[in-house]
Amino acid sequence: MNQEFYRHLFEKSLHAKAIPSNLHIAAWALKVVRLLYPEQKNHFGSVEELKAHTLHLQHELCRMIDGCNYAGNDSMDLSVKFFYELPALYNVLNTDIQAIYNGDPAAKSEFEVIRTYPGFYAICFYRLAHMLYELNIPLIPRILTEHAHSETGIDIHPAAVIGNYFHIDHGTGIVIGESCHIGNNVKIYQGVTLGALSVHKDMAGTKRHPTVEDRVIIYSGATILGGQTIIGHDSVIGGNVWLTKSVAPFSTVYHTPIINVQNITESI
Repeated sequence: MNQEFYRHLFEKSLHAKAIPSNLHIAAWALKVVRLLYPEQKNHFGSVEELKAHTLHLQHELCRMIDGCNYAGNDSMDLSVKFFYELPALYNVLNTDIQAIYNGDPAAKSEFEVIRTYPGFYAICFYRLAHMLYELNIPLIPRILTEHAHSETGIDIHPAAVIGNYFHIDHGTGIVIGESCHIGNNVKIYQGVTLGALSVHKDMAGTKRHPTVEDRVIIYSGATILGGQTIIGHDSVIGGNVWLTKSVAPFSTVYHTPIINVQNITESI
């Protein structure tokens, strides 16, 4: 590399923001999850010790917001607001645990869901990120959901709105776009895309992704696109379905491929 390029990189580094690393931000979120759902026996000697640990996490969030050069409200005020809403987050996550446990015959316990299910891991990080997104905190929400994406293969935009009792089954390859609205008691299998039709950049901020109403099941490989597409409540969307238009409540939508099975001995 020539001297001019070295100088360009050096000057660029002088103006770089002091943003905490993605791993540091993800580690903070995991500590919040472990606060709500401890993996081992509680290591705190008292309630006061637990409160002190929570306060430490609150201050850590404040420092992360400061590191993002946030120019809005006071970063400590935002941190306090986030932790004030932590009991509500806990209640919603409990509905997700119940939905996954009740909906999967393979689940032996709720603890198994918490400890081992990638769908719950992705939901945890999404719900944390969504709370931060609702507080208009930049960058951190996206870092959290992209971390979960890298760990699980499940890509949920932090701006998506998702109701209670959300069940992701297996989950690999799921994509849930920015302006998706998902109701309560929805179950989604692996490989589902809730995405946008091809749009121009100037459509940012518009409703580009589908709405999925309550008690819908979407089977693996289904692709549902478009901001005007509404999946009516109590519907079942079969595997490999491609949808760009709305379906009424209580609909069953399925794909009918032509599959030929030939016994190899018949061709000899």
